[in-house]
Amino acid sequence: MPSPEASAEGVVVCVDFGSTFTKASLVDLAEGRIVAAAEHRTTIDTDVLDGYDACLASLAGQDARAVDAPTLACSSAGGGLRIAVVGNEELVTAEAGRRVALSSGGKVVAVLAAGRGDDLSRVGDSEPDVVLLTGGTDGGNPEPILASARELARSWSGPVVVAGMTEARDEVAGILAANPLVVAPNIVPRIGVLAPDGARAAIRELFLSHVIGGKHLSSREDFLAMVHGATPDVVLTGVELLAEAAGDTVVVDVGGATTDVHSVVELDPEDAGLGREVVATTRVTRTVEGDLGMRWSAVTTPQASGRTDLADAAARRRADPGFVPVDDLESALDEELAREAVGLALRRHAGRSKVVVSPEGRVVERTGKDLREVDLLVGSGGVLRHGREGVAERVFDGSVGEHVEGGWQLPRRADITVDSDYVLAAVGLLADEHPDAARRLVRRLTAAEVA
Repeated sequence: MPSPEASAEGVVVCVDFGSTFTKASLVDLAEGRIVAAAEHRTTIDTDVLDGYDACLASLAGQDARAVDAPTLACSSAGGGLRIAVVGNEELVTAEAGRRVALSSGGKVVAVLAAGRGDDLSRVGDSEPDVVLLTGGTDGGNPEPILASARELARSWSGPVVVAGMTEARDEVAGILAANPLVVAPNIVPRIGVLAPDGARAAIRELFLSHVIGGKHLSSREDFLAMVHGATPDVVLTGVELLAEAAGDTVVVDVGGATTDVHSVVELDPEDAGLGREVVATTRVTRTVEGDLGMRWSAVTTPQASGRTDLADAAARRRADPGFVPVDDLESALDEELAREAVGLALRRHAGRSKVVVSPEGRVVERTGKDLREVDLLVGSGGVLRHGREGVAERVFDGSVGEHVEGGWQLPRRADITVDSDYVLAAVGLLADEHPDAARRLVRRLTAAEVA
């Protein structure tokens, strides 16, 4: 039993209100170590803090300091953060907006490009929480983004982040003055440049001020006070700190509904001319594959990968999202589904390189993000955290190593580990207020000695 004299001094409770489970950890700040952990199904049917209370009681049973410890939380409950992107050109500002929305922790529910004739009055059909309005490079023609702003003012009353051309910023803000609004720097100041940080911060601000409360997940005021961001955004912050310690890093999170890939990779300036994409690749990138998952998206995973032999197992899991394997056969089927989800998600994130003939002769052309020299590959998700011994090697087989064929830019010599203690969300939550503790904690995912 914990000592009744134990104090809350020096510990913080970190909580992720997930779509299925609420996960809580008690972190010792001085040691940078998780000293207690608990999880409970997310009580979206009553009040999300019911599940939190159950987790807190479990933590207190392990360490009495949890009772009075402050709480930092992130949330993807209630559908998470839903973002609709409005741009002008499909291949430039709309695509840039989509990438920024993903890196901000959102689920992109619509991408509308005025330049291809999309009906912007229907932006609300996808039920977004936030609209990200982009358009124009600095010094360009302001009329397209102004026209988009006028249409949004007529058809959308919800939160808007404006991240388009600088010269139109004030006029756009005036047009949308009746909306909850944050104006951010242009995400595409010039062709070939993507600047996501300002818009990412603005989306986070609107999530905290207008979105999380609007989902009515809890009737208690302490819920709004404890939530510091959308879970994917917080996790990506954790991945950035991990990359500081470990070098180029990729994290693959295999979930029930999606498979997310987060990467932090230093870009080689010499490779700048090899890409075919108008929107530049960024050092920090997140992609979300909505057709690849272990439960809600189980049926589409074998469809996307051509594994018809997994169709029956996938259908059983889709029909029972709470399914947990109870024998080696079902565990092996889970691993096979995860292997296909991971393989496709990594390939979509990384792209490939190929030799083409140009007027200059034979040259290498690349799409996507080059992950070949990644130092650390981290697996996350229940199938990996709760899997059998050796699960990571089996799930990542075929997606890493020197033997991968087809020109895919996949990790060749990366160290592989599993975030078995759900460290990355806690690291992201601690990053602002307790950076030293966050760095100590994240180093436990690396081979580095923890000071």
